[in-house]
Amino acid sequence: MNIQPKQKRFEQNILNKYQVYNSIFMTLPFDTVHDTGVLLPLFDKLCAKGYLEGKDPVEIVDQFAGKYLDDPTEKEKIDLFFQFIQYIERQVVLFDANEDAAFSVVNNMNGIGTLRNTKEEAFARNKKDTLRKYLEEFKVRLVLTAHPTQFYPDSVLGIITDLITAIEKNDLILIKKLLSQLGKTPFLKEEKPTPYDEAVSLIWYLENIFYHSISKIYNYIRSNIYQNEFIENEIVSLGFWPGGDRDGNPFVTTEITLNVAKKLRNTVIKNYYRDVRELKRRLTFKNIAPVIAELEEKLYKSFTSATDKTAISKEELMTKLLNIRTILIDHHQSLFLQELDELINKIYLFGYHFATLDIRQDSRVHRKVLLELIDELKQQNTHLLPADYKQRSEEEQINLLSKVKGNLNFMNFKNEQLKKTLGSIYALKEIQKLNGEKGANRYIISNNQKAVNVMEVFALLNLSGFTKKLPVDIVPLFETVDDLKDAHFSMQKLYNNEVYKKHLKNRKNRQTIMLGFSDGTKDGGYLMANWSIYKAKERLTEVSRKNGITAIFFDGRGGPPARGGGKTHQFYASLGPKIESKEIQLTIQGQTISSKFGTIDSAQYNMEQLVSSGVSNQIFEGIKNMMSKKNKALMNDLAETSYQAYKNFKSHPEFLNYIEKISTLKFYAKTNIGSRPSKRTQSDKLNFSDLRAIPFVGSWSQLKQNVPGFFGVGTALKKYEDSGDFQLLIDFYNKSKFFKSLIDNSMMAMKKSFFELTSYMKDDPEFGEFWQLIYHEFLLTKRLTLKLSGQEFLMQDNPLGRSSIEVREAIVLPLLTIQQYALKKLQKLKNKKDPDPEEILIYEKIVTRSLFGNINASRNSA
Repeated sequence: MNIQPKQKRFEQNILNKYQVYNSIFMTLPFDTVHDTGVLLPLFDKLCAKGYLEGKDPVEIVDQFAGKYLDDPTEKEKIDLFFQFIQYIERQVVLFDANEDAAFSVVNNMNGIGTLRNTKEEAFARNKKDTLRKYLEEFKVRLVLTAHPTQFYPDSVLGIITDLITAIEKNDLILIKKLLSQLGKTPFLKEEKPTPYDEAVSLIWYLENIFYHSISKIYNYIRSNIYQNEFIENEIVSLGFWPGGDRDGNPFVTTEITLNVAKKLRNTVIKNYYRDVRELKRRLTFKNIAPVIAELEEKLYKSFTSATDKTAISKEELMTKLLNIRTILIDHHQSLFLQELDELINKIYLFGYHFATLDIRQDSRVHRKVLLELIDELKQQNTHLLPADYKQRSEEEQINLLSKVKGNLNFMNFKNEQLKKTLGSIYALKEIQKLNGEKGANRYIISNNQKAVNVMEVFALLNLSGFTKKLPVDIVPLFETVDDLKDAHFSMQKLYNNEVYKKHLKNRKNRQTIMLGFSDGTKDGGYLMANWSIYKAKERLTEVSRKNGITAIFFDGRGGPPARGGGKTHQFYASLGPKIESKEIQLTIQGQTISSKFGTIDSAQYNMEQLVSSGVSNQIFEGIKNMMSKKNKALMNDLAETSYQAYKNFKSHPEFLNYIEKISTLKFYAKTNIGSRPSKRTQSDKLNFSDLRAIPFVGSWSQLKQNVPGFFGVGTALKKYEDSGDFQLLIDFYNKSKFFKSLIDNSMMAMKKSFFELTSYMKDDPEFGEFWQLIYHEFLLTKRLTLKLSGQEFLMQDNPLGRSSIEVREAIVLPLLTIQQYALKKLQKLKNKKDPDPEEILIYEKIVTRSLFGNINASRNSA
């Protein structure tokens, strides 16, 4: 069979189909859509041509209005802009649907990085037993977070799903109907979603995608690697943050946390109910049918009941299905055994919890809460800790906190923050009763700086009435460059404490440690953040192994390279033996969920890539991935040089002004895509430390400058070009998967940049010099990464990814032009003595609306 190259498959199955279906959309019988469909392509051509000629967005808009509109008023232009924006939003959906529908055609579902390929390579290398042993322990955990950067309403998600199916079947009649439905369905919510709304939106993916794709992976491994033996390891599991993540989100309450856990349980039971109904049609045998009917009834009652109690426990459900299995084998020639086994496997994988709900809060909150608790208890003549606790050394505080025990009722306290924090722990206990220990068994401490931060949470947990061994993993999250540098010292202090060490023994001598890419990049720049995390993992592995502890690394990754995104599986395949890798744990969020895990095929493929990267790192590559001392010295120097360049950049007097006045930063808070505030404090003044990574990175993406993904890289590379040692870097790039992945992901960030959009700023009296500084670093980084990689243009070695980016960027170019036009109008209005507030409001609305299409088109912009 002649298989066409990926590029050809992309053109035939995605690009050509998109053009056909887009032309159908243009002819739909809506007055505004028809006009838009006629005018938008003309505007699009003027944008592309205008930027080549060096025109700015205002000139392009004015040229379009003069050429194609009949002496329009500003209001008529604005009305047309809103129509363009709405149309482009739907074009993005249409292109997404085409890409998702063609995923299994364009990508080789049995190629490199898939389980089939990995299994065959292991068997060919005579490493079958090694692979089996490794998979008995190795796990991948995907954690869906409460940070949406893409937030389609459920109604739109349903249309997208149906549209993908229709495109797969080439059902033109249904496609036309769905495009009509898409044109009439609102994309935006008038109000901000609650944390519960966010949870419901993400549970849609659990119910419709992960439930099927994870079980497919487990079934394949069990049948093809273990010859249908039972594997006491899920291999792939899910974590969940919406409803449990309190860090900077005042809207997460104890009630919401409990309701999300109930929703997770009811959703997975509903899925079991559907599967049992399917089995009921097949297992019609005399001694089995009544049992299946009973299970169907009890499962239905369990997810429809208003009470917390289920009509059937997970243990009873599993026992009855295993009994049916025995009867099938003994009396019915194993008829439909595979279908039954698939359901049994799902119950083993997802239990009654579906995904583990993590609790998260900032260390500074815990500190305040603990001190407030001491004060309130003192007023009740209860002395929890010595009066001079605050003056004690960290070691003494750790020792004191390790001995604290109690059973406090969170409702008995006055301080609201104290009640909320203890309420989270109460919710965790309740969830374990309802959904089992896997329902909620981790407490994550963001902004963890010292060992005592972990012990503060340890004490709060031990004051919450856990009578037996504490069934909770406490997870410190190290984020800044300085905290990453000292993380191993913090962990050694914890390991030195006998009480905490005993707790770890009860948790199978495993310590989960979270490392934050997003805030690390914001704090230290791209190269330094990634290298700091790599070095931190090596040091943490060493100190943990010395103490008989297995470190489990949990990576806080976002969508774009600047937040640890990009081709993440390549990083995990490159770690080497000095970094513990018995588990791969990472956050996935927003666009990453829909782009990499939006269909059963894409989810299965991308999860297989992660599983295979762990296998490759440990079984196939091993010692080969270990970085030499010479290359470590190179990486150290590159990171330090880029860090200095990035620090100087952040220290520029116009840095914060530029982000605040020129970018779309302040508009992120108005998008209603997430429940969490865009800043950690309510201060009107912009403070860099309060700024969250998502709006920070996303704002650069909207400007098409993508600074966090490349700034400082070019400066670091140039040092070696100037010294005549550039060949050292070329050799490093060709030998190190880690360094290659870093550079390749930075090139992806640059591919999504388009400085022509804002080139008018180069002559701006206030920001011209600063814009030139950014552009110079971009050109330098682009030139030297191409020289380093031996490529003639960005992403030359990844034609499929490059083509997808080019189409998406072309779709949103008119939208970005409108956004810049509105931003320039706002700047002009705000410089007036008495600007019209209504006019300001209209242009602000244009900017806010324009964010969505670009966010969704980029798929990993924030």
